[in-house]
Amino acid sequence: MRQRSLIAITAALSAGALTLTACGSRDSGDKSSDSGGTVVTIGVDAPLTGDLSALGLGIKNSVDLAAKTANKKKYVDGVTFKVVAKDDQAQPSSGQQNATALVADKSVIGVVGPLNSSVAESMQKVFDDAKLVEVSPANTNPALTQGTNWATSKARTYKSYFRTATTDAIQGPFAAQYVFNDAKKKKVFVIDDKKTYGAGLAGTFTTEFKKLGGQVVGTQHINPDTKDFSAVATQVKNSGAEAVYYGGEYPQAGPLSKQIKAAGAKIPLIGGDGIYADDFIKLGGASATGDLATSVGAPVETLDSAKEFVANYKAGGYKEEYGAYGGYSYDSAWSIIEAVKKVVDDNGGKLPDDARAKVTAAVQNVSFDGVTGKVSFDEFGDATNKQLTVYAVENGAWKAVKSGTYAG
Repeated sequence: MRQRSLIAITAALSAGALTLTACGSRDSGDKSSDSGGTVVTIGVDAPLTGDLSALGLGIKNSVDLAAKTANKKKYVDGVTFKVVAKDDQAQPSSGQQNATALVADKSVIGVVGPLNSSVAESMQKVFDDAKLVEVSPANTNPALTQGTNWATSKARTYKSYFRTATTDAIQGPFAAQYVFNDAKKKKVFVIDDKKTYGAGLAGTFTTEFKKLGGQVVGTQHINPDTKDFSAVATQVKNSGAEAVYYGGEYPQAGPLSKQIKAAGAKIPLIGGDGIYADDFIKLGGASATGDLATSVGAPVETLDSAKEFVANYKAGGYKEEYGAYGGYSYDSAWSIIEAVKKVVDDNGGKLPDDARAKVTAAVQNVSFDGVTGKVSFDEFGDATNKQLTVYAVENGAWKAVKSGTYAG
């Protein structure tokens, strides 16, 4: 779940400057419009302030780059893309408010985000009722696409929701296989932050680890609003665990790792993509050395498909890193752009009155070579790309140690 600020441009121009048409706006003298045609907005929802802003700003910037690239290429004839970004501060209530505001903005034709699965839960129905497509680059909880009973009976609840990141149904077991088979750790203490993402990830890890023959020697839940984990650190030390698996995010994981080592348990902490951020290493200090994280996809820097994105992002002058979700954010935005192109081409070069519904339907069938590889969605709205990578902290930085797919 992973890096400053470009001022988001919306269709909130004076009523006299434009006339809203369909889900876009007819440009009349807006000098920022490359095409002089219909201006459509891609919304972004992410934590732009607070502990997780390092990830949220990377998401925002990458969507901005996608929109600028489409405009420069005049990828959709007669359409200029703009971006409006809203800060959810990683809070479900803020996310729901943002969703309502984005729906109310008739120029918004699709939304990228959010970062947190718990925030997504609060937004899905709002977007679905409005037939406004939402594509997350970072949500990994399986229930978002496959229903609350996903483990036994998958059922898609919201047809407007998609994601380019793979799910915890794969990420947790992938980590368990690495810990048991590669790291040779047979006793693990499992901790989570009680949130949708963290608890879900810890659950899928635990199920697979036990199935492999591993032993969970203790479990605990922490309060994500505190930074004092001394009590649980003592429990870990006394448990005889060979490793700690943590379901949660880096603001808590860094101090947790540090305090576990300080308590005398010189064992690695392993987590999911929620801890795969440079800030985890800053918070954990030297204690983070040897800690592990899984994250979606392969390292962007190693992909031939990502070279142009990396170069363009650098040239764009963004102050923050694109982070773990930059490539997925760009691909999420581009899936919306591809859908808009399809709808416009099918409607004689303009957006129809029911553009939102048609764009949502078109996203289901997009297929293109993206930054992160082939981008397409299955019947649940999940990414068909299931690759994951294990990273280790070495010499103060994350280093990829193994990439692959979960062998179920």
